[in-house]
Amino acid sequence: MPRHGLRGGGIAGAPRTLNEDDGRTPVTDDDNTLITVSRNDEDHRYEIHVGGVLAGFTVFRIDARGRLHFPHTEVDPAFRGRGIAQRVVAEAMADTARRGETVVPHCPVVAKYLREQDVPGLTIEWPEHPHPE
Repeated sequence: MPRHGLRGGGIAGAPRTLNEDDGRTPVTDDDNTLITVSRNDEDHRYEIHVGGVLAGFTVFRIDARGRLHFPHTEVDPAFRGRGIAQRVVAEAMADTARRGETVVPHCPVVAKYLREQDVPGLTIEWPEHPHPE
């Protein structure tokens, strides 16, 4: 069972990386603060760090067919209003597409993003009855 909740000071265990360099997808904020997104398979989530601080995440569960169900996205209140949820979801969806995995969106944030954005190569299976957490 994945652990939910933001914990100051980072995460337990080393996250699995998204790119070949250091495993994080780096971008900068308007004030040049480094923002990175990484896949943490131990906690079953994609995490976004702003200036080295865990700012948010989107949780996934892998079903028996290998599909990734996304039930929950969370952003630390200190980072709200900066587009953090959309950034972590965007990178999670792009990474899932690169891996050839299928997404089942339950989280309203993930579902909204997928309805509004085209993610090249991403396979989406829309749930008949979403189960967000």
